[in-house]
Amino acid sequence: MSHQHLDAFLSYLTNVRGCSARTGESYSRAVQQFADYLAGTWGEAQAFAWERVDYATVRRYLAHLSRAKYAPTTVAARLAALKAFFRYLAREGVVQLNVASLARAPKKPRRLPSVLDRGEVESILQAPDCSTPAGLRDRAVLELLYASGARVAEICGLSLPDVDLERQTARVLGKRNKERTILFGEPCELALRTYLENGRPLLLAGNPAGSREPALFLSRSGRRLATGAVRGLVRKYVLAAETGQPATPHSFRHTFATHLLDNGADLRSVQALLGHSSLSSTQVYTHVSLKHLRESYMKAHPLSAERGSDGA
Repeated sequence: MSHQHLDAFLSYLTNVRGCSARTGESYSRAVQQFADYLAGTWGEAQAFAWERVDYATVRRYLAHLSRAKYAPTTVAARLAALKAFFRYLAREGVVQLNVASLARAPKKPRRLPSVLDRGEVESILQAPDCSTPAGLRDRAVLELLYASGARVAEICGLSLPDVDLERQTARVLGKRNKERTILFGEPCELALRTYLENGRPLLLAGNPAGSREPALFLSRSGRRLATGAVRGLVRKYVLAAETGQPATPHSFRHTFATHLLDNGADLRSVQALLGHSSLSSTQVYTHVSLKHLRESYMKAHPLSAERGSDGA
């Protein structure tokens, strides 16, 4: 056997399934790691003998990863890649069954997303120096992250035609190249207008080919702002705001969802706004919201402490 099926699988993921190059490469590395395990178990000549793999082989491999102290989340990711790969092999007639489909990943520890409170959000939004072009850009980025709940890659992927300031909407390209509309309110609209009028033209001047640059958010060199730069600016302003807890662009997404639920939004609407394909991905925010409600209840209800202490 050769790498031919693995190479074809990578092409299938990116060209047919519409996965990003990064996702495709991650899956490809996971399958290659499994092939290395097979080589160590059966010998180099059998490293790509996919038709020999059965359910017991997959289970032994997962146990091998656990013994090697891989985190449950990593083991789950490796299994997801194998399920996708053997589904592809079955589709192509290379194997008869998806032998990985019945294997179960170890339970991942449930971690509630970190959420900022209203005061912390306001402090971070006010942190940029809006007397500079970069400061105007950063304020607009932060406002849009919180107002829309969009992912950092979706924000960085925005181009000028994607944004409708009058309707306070923007079109973003999410995971698996799914397009959706995000919403924002008046504070974000004002920040975007101010940036577009007074910040972006000055940043664009740093790019010799500036007139042809369609990106909404620009770097100091007048080119499309990178996701790493957004993570850096969020970290910078979180530190400046002295919130006392770390936060990332994704923290704004978690905060967006939780604040909507806290203020009465229904779960299906939040799912659509976040661009989740499954409602189960959105349901984690109900736990965060209930946690905040319980904290408020324990602080505010006159008998909560007494009843909590005696078990009544």
